[in-house]
Amino acid sequence: MAEVIAQDKQSGRQKKKLIRVDMTPMVDLGFLLITFFMFTTNFTKPNVMDLGLPAKDPDPKAINDKVIDYKNQVTFILGENNRVFYHQSNANDLNTSNLKETDFSGIKISKIISEAYKNAPNPENFTVIIKPTDEANYKNFVDMLDNIAIAKKERYGVTDIKPWETKVYKELVQ
Repeated sequence: MAEVIAQDKQSGRQKKKLIRVDMTPMVDLGFLLITFFMFTTNFTKPNVMDLGLPAKDPDPKAINDKVIDYKNQVTFILGENNRVFYHQSNANDLNTSNLKETDFSGIKISKIISEAYKNAPNPENFTVIIKPTDEANYKNFVDMLDNIAIAKKERYGVTDIKPWETKVYKELVQ
């Protein structure tokens, strides 16, 4: 570890003792500590949800607006204060009695999606539509995506809330 080397000098001075510290065991201890902490640390993979995006259209000038039958979809409107509303109506039929409210507790949203899927006339084209308002928060959006994953539905879309939906939504919130 440490070594004392005594040297005699002929000049009559006192002997000076040179001290040399061997750092090899300290380096070994450092590597042992690094290895210990590396093996005892939890290496976790970040939880990521794959967001399926549509493929890029080779012809950008072609506008492909597909209209989905309102009976073949369920629309969720994410509002303020963790409120979520849903409907299966078109612009002419939507009113305050059709726009129903639910919450994120339990598996209520997954059940709503499953029931709408069972009642869909064309289940292979069934789509879940998420429409967050300006007052909605990011956590609710992620919770909604999680509920879609729980319901095992792969067709979903995120879009802006339409003016006719905003009108009915505002009536319910006030």
